[in-house]
Amino acid sequence: MADDAFELYDLKIEWVSGDKPCWCGAKTGDHFYLRGEHIHMPADQTWSIYTLAPLLPLLPAKQRKTDENDWLNTETDIACPDINCGARFRISRVGTRQFRHSESTGTPKPRVDD
Repeated sequence: MADDAFELYDLKIEWVSGDKPCWCGAKTGDHFYLRGEHIHMPADQTWSIYTLAPLLPLLPAKQRKTDENDWLNTETDIACPDINCGARFRISRVGTRQFRHSESTGTPKPRVDD
């Protein structure tokens, strides 16, 4: 069987103060980690589903290696979707982790015929 390993970045997503109050109860420094497909959150923290929703589409892209000229490499802060809230969310790449295709899905890789 051919090597089916791939790497993803571990991500840290944290609240950053903005220019207006935060209305969902978050505090500057609140955070969670994304390791593979799993969210790891400190036991004493909560996270609003309304602020998680706009982050979710970006997280798989931020986990992957991108071209050095890709804007995903430099854009790290995301604004809260509530126009009355000043919170920002910072997405940081904090390490890499190796995964295997065969352990991540039931769909087999296509065979490459020589």
